[in-house]
Amino acid sequence: MAQKLANPTPASHRLALTIAPETVYAGGLAVFTLTGAPAGVSPTWHVVFGDYDFGPQVVPIVPPVAPTESNPPMEFKWDTSGVPEGEYTVTADLGTGVAAPAPEKIAVQPRPLLSGEPLTVTMSRAAENVTSDAALWVVIRNSTNRLSFNNYVNAIDAAMCGQGVDCDDPKLLRPNQRPLSSRRALPFNDMDAYRILKIATECFLMTHCGVFLGHKDLQALFSDPTVFSATDEAARLNQGAQNLEDTLDSWWTDYLNKGAAISGDPADLMIPYLAIVRSRLGEMPAVSSGSMGIQCYGVLKRKLVHPCMIELIWSYWMEEGMLVQTLNAISRRFQNFRGPGQRDPLERFDIDPLRGLNNLLWGYVQDEQHRLTVVRRAYEYNHHYGLMLEGKAVRQIRPSDSRSKFLEAFHNLLNLCTVFYKEDDDTTVVADGFPVLNALKDTHYILAAGAANQFGELPSTARQEMMIQQWLLARPEMREFLGGKVMVPYPEEWMDRVDTVKAMKGWTDVSIIHFRDLAVYGEQIVLSIRYGAWSTVNNPAQAANWARYWRPEIQAYIYAYRAATGVDLTAEPVNATLPSVLLLKRLATQRPVAR
Repeated sequence: MAQKLANPTPASHRLALTIAPETVYAGGLAVFTLTGAPAGVSPTWHVVFGDYDFGPQVVPIVPPVAPTESNPPMEFKWDTSGVPEGEYTVTADLGTGVAAPAPEKIAVQPRPLLSGEPLTVTMSRAAENVTSDAALWVVIRNSTNRLSFNNYVNAIDAAMCGQGVDCDDPKLLRPNQRPLSSRRALPFNDMDAYRILKIATECFLMTHCGVFLGHKDLQALFSDPTVFSATDEAARLNQGAQNLEDTLDSWWTDYLNKGAAISGDPADLMIPYLAIVRSRLGEMPAVSSGSMGIQCYGVLKRKLVHPCMIELIWSYWMEEGMLVQTLNAISRRFQNFRGPGQRDPLERFDIDPLRGLNNLLWGYVQDEQHRLTVVRRAYEYNHHYGLMLEGKAVRQIRPSDSRSKFLEAFHNLLNLCTVFYKEDDDTTVVADGFPVLNALKDTHYILAAGAANQFGELPSTARQEMMIQQWLLARPEMREFLGGKVMVPYPEEWMDRVDTVKAMKGWTDVSIIHFRDLAVYGEQIVLSIRYGAWSTVNNPAQAANWARYWRPEIQAYIYAYRAATGVDLTAEPVNATLPSVLLLKRLATQRPVAR
């Protein structure tokens, strides 16, 4: 810390300090000359601003060789490279019992630009200070990445190969509950393999759908490069990767403290959005979801403290990509149902009973009555997002409550983000985050209005069923019987099977790759809008940081949407036509496929 200088000792008549020159350009050398000092003295120099001494380490001073004669001149050279401009006071301390010379002043001025000298000018992109809600975005990316197919298939392969299913995790059980595996049964013969698949999938989803960052979670997160890249997160957050773990821990604690606690336990803290919702139900007690009876009337604590980070829009895009229809076609062929047309393109699909897939498909077909129907899903797509499916099975649906404005609000938000990115990339402009903030609020309110009735259960049930379908399609036997383009680098193993069946059936020729990107990135973007406390935010910096953090996902979603539907969301006016309508129009212009 800077120290106030004491009044200097009166100068001796024998000591004198001179400085040449008295004004120096930054980068030049100033020479301090001390005359009249006794032999053997090596002064300690102080070069200070005004009356505050910043110590001899502030500027580099080259000391001379200690003198050997009495009273020789002593010269010290001060290199002013990197020294801020201003007036400095120079003093010399000669030690105890020796008077100090009178202080002198020297001015450091900026060096003038010489004629013909090259001038380097750099400009950097404007950036806002990161706010603590950035921790929520890390949580969402972490949770959705942990639910990726590659993670899922590793867990399920281990369970199906006899390594067991850990369904006794205390986090999964309510008080006095039996283990999950003993509570799940199917009323059909020879279905143990499919039963294990269903239980393992449910366990996987329950343990991965809502990951909140605590000290132990962060340590595990940073040690798992399959779902988390510290370098990537540091770049997104404009932070150093070295101390990122401590930074995220601090942000997450600060963010939760802006919410509220159900009880005095710090583990019961809620994110700010859910704290707002909880405050509107203040008269209702928070209860454990395991209690039964009239005394447990209240709000479920588990769903407030650990919400499941899943969005139904993931299932919608998988359905539009023909995932469900693909396995439906295979299961019908498994039951010997002929497809439309003179010849069934799946006619030679014969799975012998020696393969494990045979028994799994048997269980899948037998369990059809316990799965969601396309009509159930269609009604919920409409309830959450105002989205519709096209087809014979869903032509007569009459929804009671539809989010008809969601698509317009969501596409408007994405469009405004592209405008923001153009401004943000221009280093002569400070991009305005207010339009993005207002669009975030609009979309947030619409999403919140649809969080009712089946919102808590249907998305997770649909997710489980579609993950099972992906795993079944990813089995090696499927490629053996269906064929496929081995040289196409699909990011997930099940995807080429879908494109193969689509080509056989003459369905849309848009690759499942684009629908998968819409599902993955759309879920992350929508989750960050739904669970952010945008209704209480009036700081455009938060919206600007949100747009910067999610830029890779937003731009990937916009590209995949254009590839799938032909609509460019960066263009004006914003196109809010239902994707199902756009896909149907593209299918009509597609070259007919021989059947």
